[in-house]
Amino acid sequence: MNILILGSGGREHAFAWKIAQSPHCDELYVAPGNAGTAQIATNLLFSYNDFEATAKAITDFKIKLVIVGPEEPLVNGIVDFLKARPEFARVKIVGPDHLGAQLEGSKDFSKNFMTKYAIPTATSRTFTSETLEEGLSFLESHTLPVVLKADGLAAGKGVIIAESIATAKTAMNDMLVEAKFGDAGNKVVVEQFLRGIELSVFVLTDGVNYKILPEAKDYKRIGEKDTGPNTGGMGAVSPVVFADENFLRKVENKIVKPTLAGLQAEGIRYVGFIFIGLMNVKGEPYVIEYNARMGDPETEVVLPRIQSDFVTLLLAAADQKLAESDFIISPQTAVTTVVVSGGYPDAYEKGKKITELERIEDVLVFHAGTTTNGNGEVLSNGGRVLTLTALANSLEGAVNKSQKAAATVQFEGKYYRKDIGLDLIRYND
Repeated sequence: MNILILGSGGREHAFAWKIAQSPHCDELYVAPGNAGTAQIATNLLFSYNDFEATAKAITDFKIKLVIVGPEEPLVNGIVDFLKARPEFARVKIVGPDHLGAQLEGSKDFSKNFMTKYAIPTATSRTFTSETLEEGLSFLESHTLPVVLKADGLAAGKGVIIAESIATAKTAMNDMLVEAKFGDAGNKVVVEQFLRGIELSVFVLTDGVNYKILPEAKDYKRIGEKDTGPNTGGMGAVSPVVFADENFLRKVENKIVKPTLAGLQAEGIRYVGFIFIGLMNVKGEPYVIEYNARMGDPETEVVLPRIQSDFVTLLLAAADQKLAESDFIISPQTAVTTVVVSGGYPDAYEKGKKITELERIEDVLVFHAGTTTNGNGEVLSNGGRVLTLTALANSLEGAVNKSQKAAATVQFEGKYYRKDIGLDLIRYND
């Protein structure tokens, strides 16, 4: 069958890399893709938010399976748009509809959902510009640190952990009055700070049945030792040493099952991925957030550990046959290091020539923000430029290989964290 992936980042390159290996895949298309996907698929140069162009591509290229990578088109309702077209009745789509995508699209919706279905999470309250004074007053008596989250999509940057009441008040004012995050900040969720270790668990569901994919831990802050502002993610590791069988059983029973039961009770037929961001608090899992898609850069360490045919798994989800499907997970450790443009996550320059890629050996190079020029040279085209994934029989081995690759690749102003995975090595010790 012909398959279309929507998206342009490292996650979509990893999807393309895995899907291209499947005997089910005849022709593979990525919209808009990047310089990496162009090496294994046909890039279609339209935005993943262009629904009409997506529909035209499905028709023109006889697409039978669509995978929606990013959250924005899901929240904007691309699945609803495609399913409303009678000519696409036989097209299989992996991704939730608009209502299901509200798990990610609205922090307020997801917090209310978790409360309603007794899913462990931090206590919270939501405020708007109309209740700004009440919110500021609420902050004065809140324990520190306190977490403030923009309600809508903010590209992974809409979370502020305030260490002082003054900082918290400024953050609330920035979101609700100054519109720092645009419409995403029309509501602000004020949340209890949970102390523990973060990780993510990924679920693929057909609406009733589910499969739990390999877990991962990502590194969100720009600076080493988790300092500085949040980014879209600076690296990831899978498996996670503290996520033992007992802990993951708690995740399944206390979070995964109630989440799916809640979606069904709400009449939401959810087909696709659920990313569950967790905090391990003294051995107990608490949900920090839901995402309605796979994570980036977590996908780049999860997919390389799935040894079975990935398209078979996607088709089973789309056909409501996940109960009949299974997959094999590699026991190896995967580590990815993200190489970013200088200045990211704030202002950064594009168009920097990338060299030395041919010198990288035994490491998967996933392109995130790249393009090519007329001479076939690879150029930077985003904040996160490359994700370099290594597999090894030990965490130390995978870290060393990934870091060596990050040191090898060159472009002006490049930056990467040199401590990816080191906290887990220390934890293991």
